[in-house]
Parts: sequence; C-alpha cells; structure tokens
Amino acid sequence: MRIETSFLFDLDGTLVDSVYQHVLAWKEALDAEGIDLSVWRIHRKIGMSGGLFMNQLLRETLGEISPDRVERLVCAHANAYRRLGGQIGALPGARELLAALTAAGTRWAIATSGRMETAGANLAALGVDPATVAVVTRDDVKHAKPDPDLFIAAAERLRVPIEDSVVVGDSIWDMLAARRCRALGVGLLSGGYGADELERAGALRVYEDPANLLLHLDEVAARP
Repeated sequence: MRIETSFLFDLDGTLVDSVYQHVLAWKEALDAEGIDLSVWRIHRKIGMSGGLFMNQLLRETLGEISPDRVERLVCAHANAYRRLGGQIGALPGARELLAALTAAGTRWAIATSGRMETAGANLAALGVDPATVAVVTRDDVKHAKPDPDLFIAAAERLRVPIEDSVVVGDSIWDMLAARRCRALGVGLLSGGYGADELERAGALRVYEDPANLLLHLDEVAARP
C-alpha cells in the first residue's frame, strides 16, 4: 500500500521572510521595559513558545517578570510587529511550493507558534486564506514549540497520521518538535539557523529556502 506524504509548514522564516522583523519587534518591546537583551540572543529564541521565551529571558537577565509585565511585552511586540508588516513578504519559491503540492494532490497545513494577531499579516503576504487552508496557531494549542502540539493539531486538521508527515521549519525548535511527534523533519536555512544546528536537532535534510526544497521535492515526498 502506498503511503501518502503530507507537509506541515512552519510560517516565520520558512514560508515568509519575517524572522528579523520579529527580532526587531521584540527588541523594541524589551527596550521599552528596560530589559537589556542583545539582538542575537533574541534571534535564537524566535520560533519557540512565548512561555519558554519568557523563561529563558528570566534566566538570561536574572530579573523578575510579573504577569502584568509579560502582558505588556506581548502587546508591545505585537504592535511593533504590525508596524513592520509592510516589510514582510513570501520567501523565494514559497507560493510555488504550496501550489505544486496542491496540484499534486498532496495535503499541507501551516503550524505557527505565533498567534493569529501577528500571523495574519504573514498569511496575507503569502496569499493564504485561513478560511480555506488548514492553519494552526498558538491560539489553538496548549503548548507551542518545541512541544509537538502545533504539528499534531495540524495533522489532525488534515486527517493524516503525524508519522507520515514532513515537518518543514527553519529553527531547531521546529526540528525538536518534529522529532517528538515522530514526523520527518526538513530544515530550511532561510530563518538564520545553520545546517549543522538543524541536523543536530533532528533534520533529515536541509535546504536553502522553499525554492530549493521545491527543486528537491522528490527527495522527501512519496512519488506518485
């Protein structure tokens, strides 16, 4: 019996070029609260859940972050990110990759650690309507990456076994989540992580960006 492969995509840095806008938005929010954190340290946390982000922030700054302060940070980040929305666009080959999968009858979904509040602009830049495409956001699950909940929920939306799915992401958090739910992890370099980091986190294959993945799609997808 032929096993059908489905694709579960991360969004930021995987399908849309938005990682550094998130970094700048978090930097603005943190600066407003008087929290000094280098840009490179913020980048290393993009893609993980907000709760884990705050836990790591506490460790690195040795400070106390009250629930009210967390709420201010989250709102400030969202506001700053929306102002940068005009800079965000689809990564090379992203639209073509999704169109090729659709044309081949391959099911795919998007699973992002962002809430729809910020993910909406990214989906619009990609030309994806969440009313017609399976999209799972942080609003829909209890835990975000590196927990596997987002990808499991996306597979359930498609009604496909998670074990027969390919998780495509740009961060180590995506690859760790894929490993934890026994999906095949495929990494992209378009979010700023190196190939060695993605492979150590569990990526079986690593490609430059969606366009490069499209050229090598037969390496990870079941053939018709």
